[in-house]
Amino acid sequence: MRFAKLLVVGLDSAAPALVFDRWRGELPVLADLIARGAHGRLASTHPPITVPAWTAMASSRDPGELGCYGFRNRRDHSYDGYAFATSAQVKVPRLWDWFGQAGLHTVVLGVPQTYPPSPVHGEMVTCFLTPSTQSQYTHPPELKAEVERVTDGYVLDVDDFRTADKEGLLRRVYAKTGKHLGLAKHLLRTRPWDFFMVVEMGVDRIHHGFWSYMDPAHHKYEAENPFESAIRDYYRYVDRELGELLSLCPAETLVAVVSDHGAKKMDGGICFNEWLQRAGYLTLGEKPTRPTPIARVPIDWVRTKAWGDGGYYGRLFMNVRGREPSGTIDPGDYERVRSELIAGIESIADPQGRNIGSKAYRPEELYRTVNGVAPDLMVYFGDLDWRSVGAVGMGGIHTFENDTGPDEANHDWWGIFVLSTAGAEAPLRGALPDVSIYDVAPTLLALMGLAVPDGLAGRSLH
Repeated sequence: MRFAKLLVVGLDSAAPALVFDRWRGELPVLADLIARGAHGRLASTHPPITVPAWTAMASSRDPGELGCYGFRNRRDHSYDGYAFATSAQVKVPRLWDWFGQAGLHTVVLGVPQTYPPSPVHGEMVTCFLTPSTQSQYTHPPELKAEVERVTDGYVLDVDDFRTADKEGLLRRVYAKTGKHLGLAKHLLRTRPWDFFMVVEMGVDRIHHGFWSYMDPAHHKYEAENPFESAIRDYYRYVDRELGELLSLCPAETLVAVVSDHGAKKMDGGICFNEWLQRAGYLTLGEKPTRPTPIARVPIDWVRTKAWGDGGYYGRLFMNVRGREPSGTIDPGDYERVRSELIAGIESIADPQGRNIGSKAYRPEELYRTVNGVAPDLMVYFGDLDWRSVGAVGMGGIHTFENDTGPDEANHDWWGIFVLSTAGAEAPLRGALPDVSIYDVAPTLLALMGLAVPDGLAGRSLH
């Protein structure tokens, strides 16, 4: 079975427990796609975060191969040489590259790690990592004026989604999503597309803003609160918008609805650098009296063995002699110290003294190859029920306040995968075993009649 058109709708962070189970009966468009096609949980990347997960999905290459381990990556082994992830760092083809090389007209809208825009055989509007709408964010460049006109002022992301002003946040989520999906509908109508991929970030933003209001398992949940239905109502809105997108597609269009990772409750934060100080690995030149990002604190490097980064997962970096400027760990002791750190991290307990089940991995255990400057350890606190907090001066190892503003959810390992059509017979039917994020690209290439390149991390499901 070969398809002539493909629509990929990415819903960043969409959770299988919500789409497939809890709210399936209230999402008629998604429920119909599922009933007529195939669906399964999608196993995300290590780490399960937006960057690098979308690039991994579109290229079938793992983060080690991509040399990209998060939104910011070390450029070198200096202490402050970080760079934000951009399209320029992606050295492998992605779906639109393969389709474009085959002569297919591609439209790429909002896919993470596409800024700055690259030449495509069609149109590209870049992602939420674009610095601002003052930047050149389209290919071709003249498309920008059309985008601004059609949307009455384009919005790249939901501003200030970590805020206590929940009413204002809801308005911004809907406004951003409306402009973004309105632009998608416009491009579906006006471009002779063969491959169309759009990623909507609003799902992720509303999870981070409102998860505790709808999840009875969350420690902050209060029954019958005024925002209890905020996430459900937004999912229903997105489902209606998805129906409008599908109405603009021929019935024979292959349709994939995917998310890069899921979401789950957040029990709290582990102050990674506070723990490293207490365990004797990190020494500060001066201890702050209030919460302060680790990058703004003087570190006594000649007395420091390791430091950590915050985020939805933790990255641990070791201070190795001959590698870092003021390295203290003899290369011959590297594995011994790394094993000590793993054991210490995995023994971290909650405030009641119970082990929370944290895991620390060596990158070479996770990836087929390790490019770029990888963390020495990838750390998941409490199986992602706890986030990594990089700030110091927090007053303890545990915190229930996020250092970057109110945040109600962490990322989860499982996203969604739905493969169906806009109305015709679907190529696969029924519930699938868990799908790897790396299987998405080869599956879509095969169903569009293109050869699946050698060396990919995944395989075609068809």
